[in-house]
Amino acid sequence: REATPGAASFQAAAPHAVSADPPPLEILYRDDALVAVAKPSGLLVHRTTLDPREHVNAVRLLRDQLGRYVYPAHRLDRGTSGVLVFALDPAVLPALTAAFEDRDVAKTYLGVVRGWPPVAGTIDAPLARIVDDYDERPAAPDAAAQSAETRHRTLATVELPVRVDRYPTSRYALLELQPSTGRRHQLRRHLRHAGHPLVGDTTYGQGRHNRLFRERYGCHRLLLAAVELELIHPTTGAALRLRAPLAPDFAAVVAALGWRDAVPRHWWPERTAADALG
Repeated sequence: REATPGAASFQAAAPHAVSADPPPLEILYRDDALVAVAKPSGLLVHRTTLDPREHVNAVRLLRDQLGRYVYPAHRLDRGTSGVLVFALDPAVLPALTAAFEDRDVAKTYLGVVRGWPPVAGTIDAPLARIVDDYDERPAAPDAAAQSAETRHRTLATVELPVRVDRYPTSRYALLELQPSTGRRHQLRRHLRHAGHPLVGDTTYGQGRHNRLFRERYGCHRLLLAAVELELIHPTTGAALRLRAPLAPDFAAVVAALGWRDAVPRHWWPERTAADALG
């Protein structure tokens, strides 16, 4: 079974900013057991002490939107947009979370990075565990790094006639990313490790390149999107493919860089942020 929605409804916003009166979350798929939504960049999945003043989150929005409790099966970083899956029945949640933890879910992301990585490759680099207030087991101070693997493929490249570092031009690439493991901030940390940090990443990226995209393209977000998840339905056993086309603000940057034709049609929105403004 396959679910593909229309265009996302959020416009470009300041980093980590969500409207005081946010629109409903876009439903990508729903049945009696689970629901998948398109999470916008800047929206937390759930409340966290990392930002105790922020009360708007995906769990609360979706609960109010559907009029019932929802149970997140996995996480997306606050700045990442794309497919987010919830259980609607608490009895289904263990099977859903186990599928993510046991690497039975195929995840595909699109990201814009600094530089030109190899055409294709694998980043195999262990990552230290990152703990937050939702972890039930604190990490031991001497805990070994966890294995982590990310496959990547270059879809498009560009060289801008703009000096950001010591070179007279600046290179960027659009990557398809498939993490085999699900470590915290894995894609962001792996890409920094490889020397190709994500544009818009204020933690692991490079401020000068982030600034260029803000000033040149009006981009105030992390350029990372979970565009597709493939999993086995926890109750029916059917194969399920969930797709979230790029958010309009992300797609507008991709189009401005001349990469429109590099993105498969099923990951492209019906309207970009530039279309909406024009």
